Amino acid sequence: MTPVTDVVVTGLGATTPLGGDVASTWRAALAGESGARHFDNDWAETYELPLTFAAQIKVAPSEVLPRQEIKRMDPSAQYAIIATREAWDDAGSPEVDPERLGAVVSSGIGGIWTTLDGWDTLQEKGARRVLPMTVPMLMPNSPAAYVELELGARAGAHALVSACASGAEAIGYAVEMIRSGRADVVVAGGTEAAIHPLPVAAFAASRTVSLRNDDPAGASRPYDVNRDGFVLGEGAGIVVLESAEHAAARGARVYARIAGVGLSSDGYHITSPEPSGRGQIAAMSRALADAQVTSADVVHVNAHATSTVVGDLIEARGVRDVLGADADQVALSATKSMTGHLLGGAGALETIFTVLALAERTAPPTINVTDPDPELVLDLVRDKPRDLRSGQVAAINNSFGFGGHNVALVVTSA
Repeated sequence: MTPVTDVVVTGLGATTPLGGDVASTWRAALAGESGARHFDNDWAETYELPLTFAAQIKVAPSEVLPRQEIKRMDPSAQYAIIATREAWDDAGSPEVDPERLGAVVSSGIGGIWTTLDGWDTLQEKGARRVLPMTVPMLMPNSPAAYVELELGARAGAHALVSACASGAEAIGYAVEMIRSGRADVVVAGGTEAAIHPLPVAAFAASRTVSLRNDDPAGASRPYDVNRDGFVLGEGAGIVVLESAEHAAARGARVYARIAGVGLSSDGYHITSPEPSGRGQIAAMSRALADAQVTSADVVHVNAHATSTVVGDLIEARGVRDVLGADADQVALSATKSMTGHLLGGAGALETIFTVLALAERTAPPTINVTDPDPELVLDLVRDKPRDLRSGQVAAINNSFGFGGHNVALVVTSA
């Protein structure tokens, strides 16, 4: 097999329901904290919402960004910029030819706050009061564009949209940009800011979210027999990716490698996963083959696991199918139990968790699993972190989205 260019992770950035940066988010995750809480507004009463909570961002952008930046960006772009600045600083602000620097930042829903605020303004105040920046703020490529402008990237700026797989697919596309020789460094990830009355009402109507209004922190329960839906979250995760050669030449610290990318589609249903898991199995198998690692190398899986009745077990059976008997040595984590579901930002944040799990040899816990589903065929890390073995090892991060989009990333130790 022809060798491919190694792609390494040299910078991490995030803003999430658990913290305003990677360090605080990771600490909270290892401590088993939940980011879910009741809305601090009157939405439920005003709009008669059946849902009164979500996993809202922990640190408001107004605490980080100047007012002028906030005015010209949708919250989805604000989150992306906050995470990008942290990731770029974490990578040591690398010097790179702008023609060799790229940006791939995705969002599953895009600038919904801007869209709906603009519609309200039009209805209530007329066309003259609609902001001239409305279209640049609402377009789904806005976060990618602002990241590109922030860094002066000229190798390409992209915004792949694949629902809840968007953030992971962005990272996969960034890997291919480097492998193909188009870029030496790519800033990649996902962002979402969809905690707004309309998406909340829509998700509640679709019966995909938990309605445990009496217990927000305990609502996301992946693999528990009493799981009843996901918790809506928001935030962003960004990574700095480099060719191994470029990173070595500048003496960069390397967290891990993104060694394998696997993509597939179900061809089955707009919202429901294909029952046999064939698309998910294909994505994981392709990612392992791309990484040139075996099932015996895999010690950890960060599962998509949203806490839905059907989806959790389809994925678990798929992991077992792909890894076979070697699945017995795998520590399975479902971190959405703490962060909620960041939609287009989920795969990116969970890639960061997977990278840190290998870098620190620590699998984060899954919380709220008081009565594990007897059909779970994997070893779930519950309530407290678990040590991972030393040596050269690999981990899988799964991300699946409405429409049957499947993305698996294989991360290997540095």
